[in-house]
Amino acid sequence: MNNSSHSAATVYVPRDSAARSVGADEVAQALQDAARGDFAIDVVRNGSRGMLWLEPLVEVVTPQGRVGYGPVAPEDVAGLLAAGMLDGADHPLRLGIVDELPWLARQNRVTFARVGVTDPLSTEDYVAHGGLAGLRAALELAPADVVAEVTASGLRGRGGAGFPAGIKWKTVLDCADELKFVCCNADEGDSGTFADRMVMEGDPFLLIEGMTIAAHAVGAREGYVYIRSEYPDAVATMRRAIGIAREHGWLGKGVLGSSLDFDLHVRVGAGAYICGEETSMLESLEGKRGMVRAKPPIPAIEGLFGKPTVVNNVLTLTTVPMVLAHGAKAYQDLGVGRSRGTQVFQLGGNIARGGIVETAFGITLRELVEEYGGGTHTGRPVRTVQVGGPLGAYLPTSLFDLPMDYEAFAEAGAMLGHGGIVVFDDTVDMAAQARFAMEFCAEESCGKCTPCRVGSVRGVEVIDKIVAGTHRDENLALLEDLCDLMTEGSLCAMGGLTPMPVRSALAHFPDDFLGGRRLLEIHPVRATEGTA
Repeated sequence: MNNSSHSAATVYVPRDSAARSVGADEVAQALQDAARGDFAIDVVRNGSRGMLWLEPLVEVVTPQGRVGYGPVAPEDVAGLLAAGMLDGADHPLRLGIVDELPWLARQNRVTFARVGVTDPLSTEDYVAHGGLAGLRAALELAPADVVAEVTASGLRGRGGAGFPAGIKWKTVLDCADELKFVCCNADEGDSGTFADRMVMEGDPFLLIEGMTIAAHAVGAREGYVYIRSEYPDAVATMRRAIGIAREHGWLGKGVLGSSLDFDLHVRVGAGAYICGEETSMLESLEGKRGMVRAKPPIPAIEGLFGKPTVVNNVLTLTTVPMVLAHGAKAYQDLGVGRSRGTQVFQLGGNIARGGIVETAFGITLRELVEEYGGGTHTGRPVRTVQVGGPLGAYLPTSLFDLPMDYEAFAEAGAMLGHGGIVVFDDTVDMAAQARFAMEFCAEESCGKCTPCRVGSVRGVEVIDKIVAGTHRDENLALLEDLCDLMTEGSLCAMGGLTPMPVRSALAHFPDDFLGGRRLLEIHPVRATEGTA
């Protein structure tokens, strides 16, 4: 039992903010207190493996592999140690070898390969697990060849728009300007999304490496990571990682002994959802109010301070090192159709097993929600899921065999977006959800264009009239017109996509707009009658 005679056992406890929110810091403290007593323990704070229902997940290094225990509460620590946890011994909380857990073993972790495995701020860990291989490979190539490799991989923007990353980079490379920028949009504001945060907290050097490759590819010398203020842990981790990278010559003058000069800075947003839109983010970075710019000119030609700028999402930039390290073909071999590589799906909402699933495009919604997610947390039937954030479509269970790829979703009148999947059970009121979309747009609109600023306010009023039964047919026609106007006339996706959740709710759940759903709210027992 007493392990003090051996060398110290290495025990991993996540420092990811999701794990910390359920007591990971206290668990780590309890283990450190034990280490000052009878046990020889080396506590390492890692990122999260993404199995959020098991957090805090404690992993012990044993000759057989890393054995997991979870979810562990601080008061469980003494009993676990007494039972022989440091040797991987049996216990009710023992999960087995973490890499062999079905949830993880079936995934295809590319971007998240190191997250939860390494110490996020250890340069030794990073390099030992394949870090810098992509950057070293890139620095051996001419900038145009790096761009060609990214283009050939088929990597598309993971922030939601799905625009090919290589084409964006080539536009910036082809600009003759002396001054160019690389900006990472880490303003992850969509409901049910947390992958950007988890990779920044769990593998920050990967983002630094991806942005440095982008800088070499397009000829930029300065980069900015724009992180939302609601992510204080990600902000602190990125700042520390950038400082460590500078000390090691991974950033600054002559990166890794090459001719590349590149430095990075973190900037913190002020809570505006609209700053997830690239031009609003650039305005905010320039110290102005976050408001959408008209396009053209596109940011690749006139971006930050009017200079050519690469703007990519965290997941896009953190995928680039793998593409360069293993070659475009290795990445191209994953996925389906025009959706190549992997996507990091995030399962949230009313779900039994929420967390991160990284797998090749083409997996179905049903596999994600039922097999990975295990259905609803409440145990009631799933009624709908919203994919792609608060402006994504609501999909009924009849569409759950839809493959997760950009084109298949577009055909179904939906979007993949940033890969967030929010699950609702059969008690959800879809008229209220449709109203919320309009209300959300009214709240978060930057106000620059009339269709979005005024249309969203009118949308709330019209939905209220429909639900109240006031001139229902006329108001349904009016709502349809309003949705058309917002889709076609808005300057950006904020107003342009708000009709998507509204239309999908109307198309798939029309009865909810007839006041019938209200009866369920009053007598929830009736909902189970006659259902399997």
